[in-house]
Amino acid sequence: MDATKPDTIILGMGCFWGAEKRMAELAGVIDVESGYANGEVAGNYEAVLAHERALRFGLSRQRNHAEVVKVTFDPAREDLETVLIRFWESHDPTQGDRQGNDIGSNYRSAIYTTSEMQRAIALKTRDIYQRALTRAGFGKITTEILPLTAYYRAEDYHQDYLWKNPDGYCGLGGTGVPYPRTATGSPINETPRKALDATTLDSDLQLIVFEAPGCPSCRQFATEIVDRWESDVPVARTLGKEAPAGWGLKHPILATPTTVLFKQRNEVGRFTGYEGDPPRFWQWLGSLLLTPEQYEIAFSHGTECAFTGPHLKEKRPGRFVDPITGATLFRSDAKFESGTGWPSFFRPEEGAITLHEDESYGMRRIEVRSASSGIHLGHVFDDGPAPTFKRYCINGKVLKFVPDNG
Repeated sequence: MDATKPDTIILGMGCFWGAEKRMAELAGVIDVESGYANGEVAGNYEAVLAHERALRFGLSRQRNHAEVVKVTFDPAREDLETVLIRFWESHDPTQGDRQGNDIGSNYRSAIYTTSEMQRAIALKTRDIYQRALTRAGFGKITTEILPLTAYYRAEDYHQDYLWKNPDGYCGLGGTGVPYPRTATGSPINETPRKALDATTLDSDLQLIVFEAPGCPSCRQFATEIVDRWESDVPVARTLGKEAPAGWGLKHPILATPTTVLFKQRNEVGRFTGYEGDPPRFWQWLGSLLLTPEQYEIAFSHGTECAFTGPHLKEKRPGRFVDPITGATLFRSDAKFESGTGWPSFFRPEEGAITLHEDESYGMRRIEVRSASSGIHLGHVFDDGPAPTFKRYCINGKVLKFVPDNG
């Protein structure tokens, strides 16, 4: 191989949408294209799906294509071993004809090579990763390593799918076992996965984020959500995929990041994946933490009846916070008696809210939302006291009061 020219390898990691995005994140990768490879049928999406159904019912013995990505990379910036390390860490190569919830021979793990050197490096990295997986309790790698015999580019709507559809499905999760990188021939980062210590957790109510090494979505979720955490619900992070001893998961962890809410040590809900959409995560958590009436106000722009909500008479020094994120919205020294039947404030905390035009019910109003979670709080009017002359009229049922004295 000429190290001055781009090289290409074909990789199957299950659904090619997630595989395309995961491999494109490597700095030395020039292009990633979704496609179909090493089958004996027509190379298009409908033919692959139809043939998989035929195989399932024993109507054919022809080999189906695998969903693959054609990875073109600059060997001077990213060698093949580094590309394959990303491949091994980005999916579970021990699952046979499946990847996560995607089942079928078209979702098989595969490396299709175009030279003997590529085959040698593929086999070498497979054997190294197999030792790491075995130590971590996984079974045998089932990845197919064969010369490339057929390749078809996938339809245009499959290309760059997750960039065009940020909320699109991605079942890739990896095993959580890091590839034992070698700098001087000595393996590093080969520690088996460890479950969280249950004694450090809250057995009544606890969030656990299951992550994987090298997972970009995990890093983004940590930066945008976990590192800014103010909620009363404790949160913990782990590179393992097992629940703490004595705790119960409803289903195995197949993708990362996966955030699970435990009540009384048992899973009551999970949020899988993260595509840079904090309001979607907070809505999921709110669905598990809020009462039906709170949820109706927060996410369906409901309104409590006047004089029925809490905090109308609350005068203690303290702060009123978002009931999901815990972010401070208003302080009690900005609260005043408006006589309207809803808690009223003349000033929010800086950066705590966002304002939006609201023309519902034939009126023109300015809606107030929480900046941290996006939930509906109420409306703001121009009839408040000095110094702002604003009245932030807020539903008390979507406020939580935290007194200064704790």
